[in-house]
Amino acid sequence: MTTVDVFNHGMPAESDFGYAQAIKSGDLIHVSGQLSVDEAGEFRHPDDFAAQLELTHANFDKVLRHYGATRNQIVSQTLYVVNLRHHARAVSEGNLAYFGDHRPVSTVLGVTELTFPGQVIETSFIVDTKLPA
Repeated sequence: MTTVDVFNHGMPAESDFGYAQAIKSGDLIHVSGQLSVDEAGEFRHPDDFAAQLELTHANFDKVLRHYGATRNQIVSQTLYVVNLRHHARAVSEGNLAYFGDHRPVSTVLGVTELTFPGQVIETSFIVDTKLPA
């Protein structure tokens, strides 16, 4: 029998919109798009790519900690980036800094807009807890 473990940050949007931040089913954790929001669910750092990416990764790290997982167990990421050509180098540098020597598969999509005015990045992940931490 497969067990399901749902994780939320406790933000109003989770219940208002009706979604979970992450769901672990079996050995896989599927993580919703993480973005630059604080503990109250308020969007932070409009138009500041580096600051948004840092807070986005910090929010994702909370998900990993909840499940006792590490970055080395991330198998896939999907990034949505406004003005991708302008931010391409920052995306690469952010990935290298966050993942170190680990290399998950990655899809980067340039988009015209995201949920909040000034939001320039959102990223989702799949984590395999059977991989070595």
